[in-house]
Amino acid sequence: MATTSELDRVSMVVLRYMRGPIFALIIVYAIGITGMALMPGLDADGNPARMSLFHAFYFFTYTATTTGFGEIPNEFTDAQRLWAIVCIYMGVIAWLYAIGSIFRLVQNPHFLLALNEHRFARSVQRIRQPFFIVCGFGDTGSLLARGLSDHWLRGVIIDINPERIKALGLRDYHVDMPGLCADPAVPKHLVDAGVRMPNCKALVILTINEEINSRISTMTRLLNPDLHILCRSSSKRHIEHLNSLGNITIINPFEIFAQLLSMAITAPRLHNLNACLVRNPGAKLGEPVQIPTGDWIICGYGRMGRWMYRYFGQHGIKPVIIDPEAKNVEGAARIINQHANRDSLLAAGIEHAAGVVAGTDNDHVNLSILMSVAALKSGAFTIVRQNSHENQIAFDAANANLVLQSSLTTARRVLKHLISPQVQIFIDYLREQGEDICEQAVDRLRLLIGDNPPHLWHVVLNEADASAAIEHLQQGQALSLGELRRDPHNLEVSLPCMPLSITRGGQRIMLPADSELMQPGDELLFCGTENGERMLSASMNNVYTLDYLITGVDKPRGYLFQWFAQRATSP
Repeated sequence: MATTSELDRVSMVVLRYMRGPIFALIIVYAIGITGMALMPGLDADGNPARMSLFHAFYFFTYTATTTGFGEIPNEFTDAQRLWAIVCIYMGVIAWLYAIGSIFRLVQNPHFLLALNEHRFARSVQRIRQPFFIVCGFGDTGSLLARGLSDHWLRGVIIDINPERIKALGLRDYHVDMPGLCADPAVPKHLVDAGVRMPNCKALVILTINEEINSRISTMTRLLNPDLHILCRSSSKRHIEHLNSLGNITIINPFEIFAQLLSMAITAPRLHNLNACLVRNPGAKLGEPVQIPTGDWIICGYGRMGRWMYRYFGQHGIKPVIIDPEAKNVEGAARIINQHANRDSLLAAGIEHAAGVVAGTDNDHVNLSILMSVAALKSGAFTIVRQNSHENQIAFDAANANLVLQSSLTTARRVLKHLISPQVQIFIDYLREQGEDICEQAVDRLRLLIGDNPPHLWHVVLNEADASAAIEHLQQGQALSLGELRRDPHNLEVSLPCMPLSITRGGQRIMLPADSELMQPGDELLFCGTENGERMLSASMNNVYTLDYLITGVDKPRGYLFQWFAQRATSP
């Protein structure tokens, strides 16, 4: 149920705008009914009689609403008809006044706001499965909501822009996602969104204002000290404050993209696998991007350019920087204090450059740089920053080798954390193990799923996710990972799903073998197809299917068939 204060707020707005019409109706009805009861009349025999209060109320009710059922209970006298005329005009005027007030009420912004908050709070309170709160429904929030929907995860959206909340209602998500148009930095709205509910698993902060992001984080930590927070931030000052709050994951899209670029240079197969796991449309499993390591030019030394320069330096690359405000950059091959254009690119040595980074905060400028590079050196490797998702068509036409879309990079990284923190841990593990282990994992995954896009999901061996498997283990019987992954239609093959890791009591088993024995409470990270997820879930939650996977014998189901089977085997 919604809180009492919310109900009181809605009631207060209704009474404030409807008390006048209500009083008017009461007074008009009282005068009309009393007058009709006092007017002298005649009964059926022509004797003097007066109308009862009940008949007067009945007559005034249908007369005031212009229904008209005639003169009852007896034919009226002239005095009664005269008063009936007065009642008709009084009733119609009073009802027009009331109906007009109702129309004004339903259009009143304060009433609509109170009603929307009341409905939103009630819809959130009805959520029983785990959900996530998303503050900010811009490009990044919209992409994240779509990703949550694709994985059948629920989100609760808060955004201060009413147009974005209206757009939320038009999205065809697989699950219902309540939305509220309000300031997410206000504690009351966070409480309405379920920040204190036990099934709220995390709060994601994605507004474009880092000061607001910091305020939301602080309010959330005070309201729920244990809730995990994921916050987008690229400011050093704000990052320091966020780190002091504890249990918070900071998402810096520019640093993440620079890390991915570094991965593409040193571990191209791992970079390709990571791109496929986050559903990058341009990535195909087993076809890594090759980043040249010659001379580079960075156009724009802002937030993206600084991180790119830092990671280029880790690989011994000293790029030329083109930026009118860049000064005293340690280790740079050369700094050209001009805007990036055809002349400055020629001055930077574009004819010898292996690649160019167009990293300004203006999409038009970045696209112009790409066009200049294409005219001067068509074979150069290009990396471009896309600031607005609305310009997607233009950037697709530009055919850059790598595109940094801040909103998309942030949404993908957040989604990886929400699906399971083990995903990033698995990527880090493969980076430590080297390209050979990564290639083996990719080959094994391609053998299972073919050309289908990789699908990630997280399973916990408990009553909720794997009732049959838990029952089997609690009976003291062994269950291996290979048995769990068998295809019930053909026991000789495995389902199209590959276990990436198992978390057990704080310990992690990466790329577990099929011989690994399951234990209650194991957290498993799988990668495969959506059909593989459905079939695996069916196997873990159906006692007969699981028993068939282990024994290879399809036992009779139902008491009648079991009775016949026992009779057939008995001597």
